[in-house]
Amino acid sequence: MIIAVDTTGGEHAPHEVVKGAIKAAEEYGVEIALVGRRSTLHVLASRYSKKLDFTIVNASQVIEPNESPIRAVSNKPDSSIVVGIDLIKNGTASAFVSAGNTGAALYAALHNLGRIEGIERPAIGSIINLAASPVLLIDAGANADCRPTHLVQFAQMGAIYAEHILGISSPRIGLLSNGEEETKGNHLVKESHKLLKKTNLNFIGNVEGQDILRRTADVIVTDGFTGNIVLKTIEGLGSTFQYSVRQVGQLLSVASRLPSRALHRDINMDSRIKRWDYQEHGGACLLGVNGNIIIAHGRSQSKAIKNAIGLAKQTVEQNILQIIRGESYE
Repeated sequence: MIIAVDTTGGEHAPHEVVKGAIKAAEEYGVEIALVGRRSTLHVLASRYSKKLDFTIVNASQVIEPNESPIRAVSNKPDSSIVVGIDLIKNGTASAFVSAGNTGAALYAALHNLGRIEGIERPAIGSIINLAASPVLLIDAGANADCRPTHLVQFAQMGAIYAEHILGISSPRIGLLSNGEEETKGNHLVKESHKLLKKTNLNFIGNVEGQDILRRTADVIVTDGFTGNIVLKTIEGLGSTFQYSVRQVGQLLSVASRLPSRALHRDINMDSRIKRWDYQEHGGACLLGVNGNIIIAHGRSQSKAIKNAIGLAKQTVEQNILQIIRGESYE
């Protein structure tokens, strides 16, 4: 298995990306293809690892975060995103991980790999792990405007992903709305609800925002515009929560004076803090295209990149692409 990694995408590229790739290679035993400027990558790879040999694939161009995805992909054929996705197309790589321009990665995947037969729109499935068990949010940002049939297909792909990646048998599908009643929601939600009821999915009906944290459903289905807002709201809340806990921790720096029970609670808090850290989950999977694409957070540092590569490895091993291809989407 070779996983291609975009080393020019993200706020902390290329140093943190290369460090994360090296950690992934050491921990997961996967072969990494670093995609970016060859001269820079040779120096970084030798600096951060003396015992691993990496495949380095030269890409002379960089797609910046603020560039138009379509124009950038068309005008920069030698960018790390396009070159990395082409490695999947020609069979060199099994998956591609990028923390770069999400729109460009989406367009390049659509243009160079194409959609899975029957899938009208690909979607981003993002794992939210704030409760006792994780929840999959789909779509988390690929499609701002959707039709009811799109949301049904998101639910179908999300169910496959939840079953094989999260290990949830017959995952509960919830449709994000402003009320549990079937009559609640905008036109998209109401029409999607009607269609989802007719599927063989374990559809439990509408769910509200607070139900995401309560894990009322295993898969939360929505359009990409709403899903992206939800995801970034949760990320912002998580960052605020982690900051607040660290501030309290500094005030309690006299921990040696605390009774052992209080210290035990403080240790347990660490595992809860991890749930709010996006770096623990690494990235989100782009479902519906003919390739395994993992979208990492633009602020990803080495830990997040390592975990994104781990998610890519798991996605390949679980044959998610082949299973989605084998479904009927009529």
